[in-house]
Amino acid sequence: MKIQFSANFNNNLKRSEIMAQINPYINFNGNTEEAFNFYKSVFGGEFLSIMRFKDLSDPENPIEKEEENKIMHIALPIGKNILMANDVPKSMGRVDENENRSKIAINAESREEADKLFNGLSKGGTVEMPIGDSSWGTYFGMFRDKYGIEWMVDFDPKYKIQ
Repeated sequence: MKIQFSANFNNNLKRSEIMAQINPYINFNGNTEEAFNFYKSVFGGEFLSIMRFKDLSDPENPIEKEEENKIMHIALPIGKNILMANDVPKSMGRVDENENRSKIAINAESREEADKLFNGLSKGGTVEMPIGDSSWGTYFGMFRDKYGIEWMVDFDPKYKIQ
């Protein structure tokens, strides 16, 4: 399958026209901290915030003992974006990690960066499409990480935001 892109695609991506950032927010079933320490080991950087459920506890809204150290909110900057997440409290039900069909797309700045991110994040996970030259002209790979989160890593030397 070959995908055609408009010749004006790159010309339409002028930074002054971009008004918002898209920051993925992921729900976990109690292993947010473990997952985010793994992501931090791949992307680097420091957490902008870590808030636990016990930080919000008060007499009117008590937190169950087994949930007080779970993550209410965590944020890891990645470039100009922020990857965010939380643990879903039992009272809200479980996240079905096998049915998570949303993917986080990463646009790398080089093949080397794409390889580093793909190999780091896919470690212990399931590769859906190995990273390599795609039929549509980019360097691309797709996988589900060991936490059930789906990722796409892409490098396209023509894709530049001005």
